[in-house]
Amino acid sequence: MATSGGVGGRRRPPPLLQTNRTGLQGVTRNRFPISLPSSRRTFRLIIISLAFIALVPPIFFHFRLRRFHQMRLRKCGWLNNPPLVCAHGGDSTNAFPNTMAAYHLALRSRVDCIEIDVSRSSDGALFALHDRDLQRISGNNTTKVGYLSMKEIKELEVPHQSVQVFHDQKIPTIEDALKLVSSSVRQVILDAKVGPPSYEKGLAKDILSAVDGSQCKNCLVWAKSDSLARDVIKLSSDIAEYGKEVKWKMKLEQRECKNNEQMKE
Repeated sequence: MATSGGVGGRRRPPPLLQTNRTGLQGVTRNRFPISLPSSRRTFRLIIISLAFIALVPPIFFHFRLRRFHQMRLRKCGWLNNPPLVCAHGGDSTNAFPNTMAAYHLALRSRVDCIEIDVSRSSDGALFALHDRDLQRISGNNTTKVGYLSMKEIKELEVPHQSVQVFHDQKIPTIEDALKLVSSSVRQVILDAKVGPPSYEKGLAKDILSAVDGSQCKNCLVWAKSDSLARDVIKLSSDIAEYGKEVKWKMKLEQRECKNNEQMKE
């Protein structure tokens, strides 16, 4: 009898299991193919794109936060360097301007700065007085400080401006005003008023003499007259560079504005 291979007359089982495994493996490979980049260039482009996507959000938020801080500094930066609260002529709401009462009330309000108008009498005395205020006191709309003597100015009766009663409603000299306020505020501004009949002649020297006499270390002389400002700077060796810069800077700005207006016309 013929037999199909084997030992001892037994048939060998067909290698079904091996064939099936091989078939399954083949099916698995075909069903889930793995595709790799075709070139290194494509792979690099993918890496660069991913890096760019990862860096964009931090950079965007960095500039957003920077802009936010800049806007905040614009709105709140003045808190680190607050402006000076300056009382023009003292507390001119509750007392007549440039009187000792007005200065006392301003100091009581703890202002940072007091502005004092400076005018010169006919005999050369400096008073804390403005032509406009003198006209209110005298009732004469044409009178000027420069035409009154020191005695006449001291005899002026200043009207009360509030219900409160003050005993120092007199027009002070510049020396008296500076002695009162200079040590109690951060800045004293002397607004020099130029008027007839002497105008700027000798006014700078008189103002600096009063400043030295009262030992005012925080005085800033302000003048709308260019020639008077030059005289003050020329005669004084103690004027701070800041004061020079402020005065001349504002003068230049005024001239630039005038030039722009003329060009428009």
